Amino acid sequence: MTRELTASATLAEQLHSRLELHTARICVVGLGYVGLPLAETFAWGGYPVVGFDIDQEKVKKLKTGQSYIGHISSERIAELVGTGRFEVTSDPGCFADVDVIIICVPTPLTEAREPDLSYITGTGQAISKRLRPGQLVVLESTTYPGTTEELLRPILEESGLRAGRDFFLAFSPEREDPGNLNFSTRTIPKVVGGIDATSGKLGVALYEPIVSGVVPVSSTQVAEAAKILENTYRAVNIALVNELKVIFAAMGVDIWEVIAAAKTKPFGFQAFYPGPGLGGHCIPIDPFYLTWAARKAGINTKFIELAGEINAAMPEYVVNRIASALNDDGKPIKGSRICVLGVAYKKNVDDPRESPAFTILEMLKRRGAYVSYNDPLIPSLPRMRHHSIRLDSEALTEEFLAALDCVVIVTDHSAYNYEWIVRHAPLVVDTRNATAGLSPAKGRIVKA
Repeated sequence: MTRELTASATLAEQLHSRLELHTARICVVGLGYVGLPLAETFAWGGYPVVGFDIDQEKVKKLKTGQSYIGHISSERIAELVGTGRFEVTSDPGCFADVDVIIICVPTPLTEAREPDLSYITGTGQAISKRLRPGQLVVLESTTYPGTTEELLRPILEESGLRAGRDFFLAFSPEREDPGNLNFSTRTIPKVVGGIDATSGKLGVALYEPIVSGVVPVSSTQVAEAAKILENTYRAVNIALVNELKVIFAAMGVDIWEVIAAAKTKPFGFQAFYPGPGLGGHCIPIDPFYLTWAARKAGINTKFIELAGEINAAMPEYVVNRIASALNDDGKPIKGSRICVLGVAYKKNVDDPRESPAFTILEMLKRRGAYVSYNDPLIPSLPRMRHHSIRLDSEALTEEFLAALDCVVIVTDHSAYNYEWIVRHAPLVVDTRNATAGLSPAKGRIVKA
């Protein structure tokens, strides 16, 4: 036993030394909205980085200096590739040649709204076949408490190596917020928890040189739960204001004016805002990971599930508001020409994942509307897991707007000239309060 402990300590010391010297090779698995900024940050910090992705098109673009994510320029990718500090591959053989493997793969939901951990298990199996002593594996993908210890660890130990002795294992939740100009990967503190003290310390040593702060916690479960708490907190508060929006609208009260007044209180209140439904890779998904894990433990999560139901009902509420507004103009939805403005899940990003715009477009189409959309950042609707609608973005012209029966503001991109839109569209249904303070010359504005 003493010999095993000595060998483990030596492996840890060697890796810690390479991390301090910035000679440790870092492999980031999954080069999406989380993995690519992380890889760029490690390369910026002076580490040699290997980016791995099974998507051949992404690998091809990155190798030729092209970016597919809006907030990372192609010039930056070309620069990194040119320095030799950033390699890109789809060959899992690279796992054997690196010191650290960081897993940033998707964790979506199944059709039954249960966790789909196939990307984690598949990645774990690929790593296990090539795992070698002294490596550190870090999971960043958002998941329920216990995933790292109960799911990933046994898969990695199929290699014949033992976690904590032969290799090290930690969890550090991603906290990316695309489009946020105030925070980036480098300026957002990292929470890190290991399966043991040594793994935790190595995780801290990994991230400390590249981010503004590291928050060590006692276990991977605490780190996993912290991420779930962050996003569930947002989901339930957004559900609250979404429900209040519906209530206040029935009373003839503007929820946006109410929130603006309430947030003048200097303590005890934080503003959350209603919308057409939740979107993105975290808030619509993460609470369901927690409720699933809670059910396995025999616990009901009534509050969280109710919040999920309220948020999931918002696209239908928006469509009903559109129907009511058109009805006031003597028009049915069937046959009406309706254009959705913005299909990204939030303003000023090119990310459409889980965007409520897809549900709204499909609901309108099922009711017989002629639907179209415009988004300056998303030229075509991509293939989505749960949606089949495919359209190309329409150019916004005076003639196009005037020929419509209704414009629906789903994502309030800053690039839009809302005064101009209101001037030329006969009816604007606004889900984001983007038209606040505007008075249409001849059409109408309806809040939803």
